[in-house]
Amino acid sequence: MSGKQIKLFLVDGTPGGPTAAEITNWTGHVLSAKRSDLAFLLRREEAQRTGVYLLLGDDESVAGETPCYIGEADVVSERLRSHEREKDFWDRVVVITSKDSNITKAHGRYLESRLIRLAEEAGRVSLENKDRPLPPALPEADASDMDYFLAQLQIVLPVLGVNAIRVKSTSAQSNVLDSPVFRLTQQKLGVDAQAQQIDGEFTVLAGSFVVPTWHGVGKAQSTIKAYDGYRAEHERLVADGSIAVENGKGRVARDIVFGSPSTAGAVCLGRSCNGRREWIAPDGTMFGAWETRGIDD
Repeated sequence: MSGKQIKLFLVDGTPGGPTAAEITNWTGHVLSAKRSDLAFLLRREEAQRTGVYLLLGDDESVAGETPCYIGEADVVSERLRSHEREKDFWDRVVVITSKDSNITKAHGRYLESRLIRLAEEAGRVSLENKDRPLPPALPEADASDMDYFLAQLQIVLPVLGVNAIRVKSTSAQSNVLDSPVFRLTQQKLGVDAQAQQIDGEFTVLAGSFVVPTWHGVGKAQSTIKAYDGYRAEHERLVADGSIAVENGKGRVARDIVFGSPSTAGAVCLGRSCNGRREWIAPDGTMFGAWETRGIDD
């Protein structure tokens, strides 16, 4: 797998301020800023271009919970002024344009449509878009250019901490091959789950069987706030269909990314879980041991 050089520029010199990102030899330009820096962003030359943008709410660390709106505009700054007045949920904006200003209105609509579809596929955000526009027909060469543009965005955005369209990609396959399929079982509960570390993220695989409801273990667990998040995550995944409950059993309907193997294990078992010990590879290796492989070589 070839490396990528991504250039980050702290626009105002502070780590928490507006940040610009580019990939060497890529025409795209990404500018991320907090809502509190919107006035500064609107004065930037990039915001006067045609492009697409993402509005993101807080709690970006929780998969599927982050509210997100994806849009396009002839002049991005004008649309953002409108959203500042009309939309309250967001506290971060990501503006995506081209350094050579070659994104047209049709390109913007194509990118908007594809970004929405990718966000739906990734399942990491709660889309605020009421409409799901179809991509406009583009000349074959233009469509190919825009698809390449999107592929680069899938690399750049996660570097900025934006995972809205982060899905499995060809570039991640070497990591998939390095990770065995780990298994977590509990016969009495009907749990038989499988997971892999894919592109650096712990992912429970579609088809896994998990508990249909959270139940907890131990008399004190129901009063410990640390477990409330596990319960809420399980309930959310059932509510949005990621875990399908059929005939008293829970089945994972799509690959689900978790922040840690312990969180994944807790959701699968309906109780607390030491994921580094309870997820086991086919050769009997615990995830924690696999994770630290080669350190003592």
